[in-house]
Amino acid sequence: MANSQSLFATSLIATSVNDGLPDGFTIRPLARTDYDKGFYECLKVLTWVGDPTESEFTARFDEMAAARDTYFFAVIEYQGRIVGTGCLVAEKKFIHNHGKCGHVEEIAVAKEHQGKGLGLKMMQALESVAVAVGCYKTILNCGPRNEPFYGKCGYHNSGIEMSNYFEEESDSYHRG
Repeated sequence: MANSQSLFATSLIATSVNDGLPDGFTIRPLARTDYDKGFYECLKVLTWVGDPTESEFTARFDEMAAARDTYFFAVIEYQGRIVGTGCLVAEKKFIHNHGKCGHVEEIAVAKEHQGKGLGLKMMQALESVAVAVGCYKTILNCGPRNEPFYGKCGYHNSGIEMSNYFEEESDSYHRG
């Protein structure tokens, strides 16, 4: 079971995932105390995150924690800093015998730690969580430049992503 400081139970991440990490790195659930550990700096590799305060981080964390068995945000920590992130959102369905579909989101590795296999390890961690919580599949959206990476993770192109934005148009970095 998760404690009040972790978003979910550490036991949902297969121990084999951490066993294969480079020395000094660990994958674990996002913690309520991670604001000052470089969490948002890591996410900036992906897109604009704004300038959230610690209280805004804590409020969002608490909101995700309250939606039990839905948000599984994991982080890679190295020397007290967050250097990787990833999220599994478990969508409860009416189809597939009331199954769950896992949506993989916000995979990011700090630039100085890219090329060490950390992105693949994060994907393996999220897949182990998906299996543990009963998802029948995981899906994700990505741009063409990231397709080869996700192919190495076992994903294949299975359709077309479409979007309809409700915010003012801006450059691709500032748009989700």
